Amino acid sequence: MHPRLRTAVLCAALAAGLGGPAIVLAQGRAAATPALAAARATVKGITAVSGISVGHHTLVERPTGCTVILVDGEGAVGGVSQRGGAPGTRETDLLDPQNMVDKVNAIVLSGGSAYGLDAAQGVMRYLEERKIGWKVGAAGVVPIVPAAILFDLGFGGDAKIRPTADCGYKAAGAATAGAVAEGNVGAGAGATVGKMGGARRAMKGGIGTASVTLPNGLTVAAIAAVNAVGDIVDPTTGRVVAGLRTEDGKALADVRALLMNGTLDSGASPRPGGNTTIAVVATNARMSKSDINRVALMADDGLARAIRPSHTTGDGDTVFALATGQWGPASSTTVGALAAEVLAEAIVRAVVQAQALGGLPAARDLGTVPPRYR
Repeated sequence: MHPRLRTAVLCAALAAGLGGPAIVLAQGRAAATPALAAARATVKGITAVSGISVGHHTLVERPTGCTVILVDGEGAVGGVSQRGGAPGTRETDLLDPQNMVDKVNAIVLSGGSAYGLDAAQGVMRYLEERKIGWKVGAAGVVPIVPAAILFDLGFGGDAKIRPTADCGYKAAGAATAGAVAEGNVGAGAGATVGKMGGARRAMKGGIGTASVTLPNGLTVAAIAAVNAVGDIVDPTTGRVVAGLRTEDGKALADVRALLMNGTLDSGASPRPGGNTTIAVVATNARMSKSDINRVALMADDGLARAIRPSHTTGDGDTVFALATGQWGPASSTTVGALAAEVLAEAIVRAVVQAQALGGLPAARDLGTVPPRYR
């Protein structure tokens, strides 16, 4: 552990009888970032998986940006679960176990709606320059870079300011296997949560990461950019951490209660433009393409545990999964169960590490941060 970072808590026996190790959570000094980014450094998170590095690029003209997850060497076996009703994705079909390509070189998470998919082209350029990608003989390489976007165009300024290929290139160049910045940075820069009652009662979302390492060396980790329609709930307590606020804006309304008592308009649907949680889970285990797709599907349960409601018609919720193959083999059931746990924790961290922006408060402003983070 980096000496400047302190462990905040070792918590939560894992589900499905996988108890023993704990998810490692930590907080450190604020990272030096643009004013709009306000990011916090963490202990590893997804970079706890050897061979994984993370880079952010945040636009200061309007809060938006992209996050790149790079894989060392020949790449990692990849999978995906896409369950939201308003997705924006790239290169997800090749992750199907029936299809040929068996390695992924990078994954891009981006703001900017469909425009933000351009960021992946910059990552391809970065990798091609380093001759990293699917070997195609005399033609060289074709980097394999799946991507997913969230919709943040309506937040914080000119909607024409959005991530480009150059942003992806810069994020890839900034990637490191060290501490990962969280909060208002990269793909989480313009993220907001709690929009079931309209954007004016929402709160600031962000990007977060978490990991778990078992005594036998198996590591599973996650990173998530959280821009959900629903509330963010701490699965360990069942309490809302960030989400829809009351009319006076001073407290959390709790969408679950409003839905159950009929207070919210039962005929209204979330707007498809303004939402989506996108994530990557990774493991050092050796897994087949079919197995890692099962892990992605199981990891998606973590999204549902921490976001209420999730997978709505207005969310494009997408979860990628990577297996670097340095340990194992491992059961997809074990890895999937762990992935759900760390993804839920990464989602909670995303709002805990966020800071107020654009007139919207963050969890720290409302005093709703779980005790383990204080």
